[in-house]
Amino acid sequence: MKIKKEKKSLKEKIYSEFTEYIFNFIYMAIIFSAIILYRRMVLAQHGIILEDYFMGVIKAMVIAKVVMIGTFMRISRKYEHKALIIPTLYKSLLFTILVILFDIIEISIRALIHEPNLMNVLTELNSHLNLTWLGGAMLIFFIFIPFFSFMELSRIIGKEKIKNLFLRNDGDA
Repeated sequence: MKIKKEKKSLKEKIYSEFTEYIFNFIYMAIIFSAIILYRRMVLAQHGIILEDYFMGVIKAMVIAKVVMIGTFMRISRKYEHKALIIPTLYKSLLFTILVILFDIIEISIRALIHEPNLMNVLTELNSHLNLTWLGGAMLIFFIFIPFFSFMELSRIIGKEKIKNLFLRNDGDA
C-alpha cells in the first residue's frame, strides 16, 4: 500500500526551498570564509595582503544556488536506494563537476565581456585552470562529503527528526 504525499501549496514550496537554500548557504559560507581567512593569514605572513573579504560569502551564494538547481533538476537521485556512502560520494562528485562547469562558464563569459574573441577566452581559461584551481575543486569535493552525508541522512531519517536530534533541549530527551 502506497502512502500518498500531501501536495504542498506554492507558499509552502517557496518556504521549503528558501529554508533549504539558507541552510546550504550558511554551511558553505562558514566553510569557504574560514578557508579564505586561513589563506589570507598564511599569505599575510609572507607580506602578501589580499582584499577578498567577502569572497567566501559570494562563493557560498553561487555554490548553494548550483546545489539547489541540481537538486531541482533531480540529476542526483540515481543511487539513493544504495548504502548512504554511495549517494553521498556520487552527489559530492556530481556537484563538484557542476561547480567546475559553472566556474568555467563564468570565466568564459567574463573574458568575452572584456574582449569578445575566442582567443582571449582560451587564454583566460588556460591561465585560470591551473594546479591551484584543481586544488580548489578537490577542496570543494571534500567539503561536499559531510554536506551530502548530512543531507542523505536527513532524507532517510526525516528532516524533522534530524532537527529534533540537533536542536532539542536536554529535558526533551
